[in-house]
Amino acid sequence: MGNARNRKRGSDRIAGSRSELLDSVRVRTSDGTGDAGTGRAICWYSNAPFTATGYGQQTAQIVPRLNAAGHKTAVAANYGIEGAPTQWHGIEIYPKGLSNYSDDVLTAHYLEWAHRNPKHKPLLATLYDVWVFKSPALDSVPSIMSWVPVDHTPCPPEVLAWCQRKNVTTVAMSRFGQTMFHKAGVDALYAPHGIEKVFKPAKDIQGVTGRKIMGIPEDAFVVMMNSANKGNNPPRKAFGENLLGFAMFAKNHPDAYLYLHCEQQGAMGVNLPALAKACGIPDDRIVFADQYAVRNGMPQEVLPVLYSAADVLLACSFGEGFGIPVVEAQACGTRCITTGDTAQKELNGHGWTVETQPFWDVTQKAWFHIPLIRDITAALEMAYNDRKTVCEDSITFASQYDADHVFRTYWEPIMAVVP
Repeated sequence: MGNARNRKRGSDRIAGSRSELLDSVRVRTSDGTGDAGTGRAICWYSNAPFTATGYGQQTAQIVPRLNAAGHKTAVAANYGIEGAPTQWHGIEIYPKGLSNYSDDVLTAHYLEWAHRNPKHKPLLATLYDVWVFKSPALDSVPSIMSWVPVDHTPCPPEVLAWCQRKNVTTVAMSRFGQTMFHKAGVDALYAPHGIEKVFKPAKDIQGVTGRKIMGIPEDAFVVMMNSANKGNNPPRKAFGENLLGFAMFAKNHPDAYLYLHCEQQGAMGVNLPALAKACGIPDDRIVFADQYAVRNGMPQEVLPVLYSAADVLLACSFGEGFGIPVVEAQACGTRCITTGDTAQKELNGHGWTVETQPFWDVTQKAWFHIPLIRDITAALEMAYNDRKTVCEDSITFASQYDADHVFRTYWEPIMAVVP
């Protein structure tokens, strides 16, 4: 048996308060602040809001709220659209550029949007890894607000180099990230990711249960993973460790099934069917989500039904900038297994955490944290022996990440002080 730990938290663990944030932003900007939270012409750089990615969904969540608060916001998409601009629910969407991360055209999109909104003070906002920004044209942008993921220990040098620029205001998306920035001398603000109210316990959708959608027996023990299969060097989502941990657990539990809500191969990802075979998981004990639906994006209303149908969400990884599935699952009453490192520690309210060992990321020049396989197996055993139909404590814990609450508590005061 490994050293997996059962996590129990009370309301005193809620991540931050409005008063704490206001104190923080007063220190951050003594002068040269924004327009009291209204009237900015914001060019928002991230994935297109109609894409099924984590960044795409956060963009879809926050951009309409910014506009409702009095700002004029357009999206400069680095993924999801190319060749021509379009509109999404009345919001201008600029297409990706020719460079890998579209920083070649980002400043031009920013200037064009500012020109179209001359009565509003311009702002470039980014929601993505900041080490991708190489274009010297970004030096000419007076004010950039970067909502930054930190999934290493310590904060990688290229991330720090961007956040130390005089024209950049850093917003960490986790308390862990904010701590890493503060230790490195960067005075970062904080705003977590949020979830919409659709994430709540749901037995079925149009009369179809989550187990029926999965194709798994109603009386099975279901372990769910919702992790993007993108990138394999290093394989940040720890598919190898998670699948091997499940395989060792499932040998003693013939009623255990693994449901993978991701692509089988992915973009430069891991060949998951081959990995499952190497781990010894029988073909009839592992189920992949419908690949066409995953690639094109399932309706958001389906996910709560799937989370509710699972007995536990297995979400261990090498590191997370945030990790929104952990919050989504808990909002549906499903507990989670994560590591106790990076953002995962603060997001796991009443589930189980596993120990890790350090892994040096040569590219980022910082440490990842590899979950221990024996601990994953031990945590699955704990979840199996402590099944709950709905965990009310997890629902309460996840409520602090409600999208409306996050916008009022964090984004409104942040927008009031961004230069």
